[in-house]
Amino acid sequence: MEYPTDIEIARAANKKPIQEIGAKLGIPEADLVPYGHDKAKISAEFIAAQADKPDGKLILVTAISPTPAGEGKTTTTVGLSDGLNAIGKQSTICIREASLGPCFGMKGGAAGGGYAQVVPMEDMNLHFTGDFHAITSAHNLLSAMIDNHIYWGNELEIDERRIVWRRAMDMNDRALRDLVVSLGGIANGFPRQGGFDITVASEVMAILCLSNDLKDLEKRLGDIIVAYRRDRTPIYCRDIEADGAMTVLLQQAMQPNLVQTLENNPALVHGGPFANIAHGCNSVVATQTALKISDFVVTEAGFGADLGAEKFMNIKCRKAGLSPDVVVLVATVRASKMNGGVARADLGPENVNAVIEGCANLGRHIENMKSFGVPVVVAINHFTTDTDDEVEAIKAYARGHGSEAILCTHWADGGAGTKELAERVAEIAEADVAQFAPLYPDDMPLFEKIETVAKRIYRADEVMADKKIRQQLRDWEEAGYGDLPVCMAKTQYSFSTDPDLRGAPTGHSLPIREVRLSAGAGFIVVICGMIMTMPGLPRTPAAKSIRLNDVGEIEGLF
Repeated sequence: MEYPTDIEIARAANKKPIQEIGAKLGIPEADLVPYGHDKAKISAEFIAAQADKPDGKLILVTAISPTPAGEGKTTTTVGLSDGLNAIGKQSTICIREASLGPCFGMKGGAAGGGYAQVVPMEDMNLHFTGDFHAITSAHNLLSAMIDNHIYWGNELEIDERRIVWRRAMDMNDRALRDLVVSLGGIANGFPRQGGFDITVASEVMAILCLSNDLKDLEKRLGDIIVAYRRDRTPIYCRDIEADGAMTVLLQQAMQPNLVQTLENNPALVHGGPFANIAHGCNSVVATQTALKISDFVVTEAGFGADLGAEKFMNIKCRKAGLSPDVVVLVATVRASKMNGGVARADLGPENVNAVIEGCANLGRHIENMKSFGVPVVVAINHFTTDTDDEVEAIKAYARGHGSEAILCTHWADGGAGTKELAERVAEIAEADVAQFAPLYPDDMPLFEKIETVAKRIYRADEVMADKKIRQQLRDWEEAGYGDLPVCMAKTQYSFSTDPDLRGAPTGHSLPIREVRLSAGAGFIVVICGMIMTMPGLPRTPAAKSIRLNDVGEIEGLF
């Protein structure tokens, strides 16, 4: 059977007015701020009014380590929520917004695929409701005010060599990683070294995603450390007096976006930090709101479970008081073959032995997720080339690791293709068997927290960090930041820092290149290996194929 493309399916969607989707969640029309007919923001007043309601069940969707073969984490998130609704369990999706960088780079869209998509797909993958633009503007307002403060006399005595606040933009542009600003004479300020991070790596993005409301947002923005004086005392965003204006820019961006699936079920799409360079989860306010107005909430965390899910547990759940009831771990036959050493061009023919070999990656992720005290169900995202024996190999492997694997056909069948998974997930969630706990306590020293993640999640033998990095961590502990969690920035393709080392490697080391204090967001960023906080475009970027056709439709985005 030949299926239409993802974008053809999305264009044929029978979307309902967004007010009808809001009504399914009990949101009055007056509490929706519409952005056209098919998307809206939920008012802060409505969100505040839900505070005393009990929470629904929280389901985390994560995945094995990503490969070029594809895993389909967002597609499974959408399909599972549609499946839950199909069996009579009211369910809402909470996912992240898409960054323009990967859309025009190599990743493509971030709204699911096939008959398990969130719409409007084109809007979601482009400007959407403007949240990323607001975050970028707020971030760069602070940058401008720092340099302006120095220009007009530097009353705060900022040491220009110790400005740690970089600029940001929502695009992959390697040329902006390191540069010199303020060249051209006295009128342009004082020359200094600077650089850009991609917006999804901005501390402002993390702050928006971890804040409870606008008051909390403004406080966290004020807590950002932007620079140091010569005596090494910190200078905060509030000292620059930028926190108020930044909050104004972020006022509407703080409110979650309501859209719908192809099956007209509700989806909250809000925030978008990457899991390989940030904490990789949608906003706390969206998740908490959904839990108050839904029986089930299906959310996802970016990339493999060693990155997004670890940070979901250790950062988001810790900070927001969340407790997941079930983890759904997405795997595919094709990705298992790649982890078993098969080249991408050779994934078509049946190769049960390669599937079994590659399942070591799946097993590692199952063990890691169970270490947080949460039951794990494996979702096998079906491809048409999968054979029964290959699927059974994954099921048998999951059983051998104290889990279970369920075949899902949501790409082709929508919610109907995940009913078995939905029934099992609902059964586990309603049994209240999860005993969630983060991997490490707040009072553990920062370097030991890094070692805990490296050894227990990545299975590294050692963490390599020079004296300067270790001293920096000790200085932050003495300054009162020792209770913060760590946010590991690492390649998504491997448990190690070598992206070509697939499967479940052991005996490797974790080299730390840099550490950054995100005092407003409330975590320490640990940059490992060669990971970049400003990605570059690939040799052939997706942007080359994106255009408007003769009838004004977007082509090449998906």
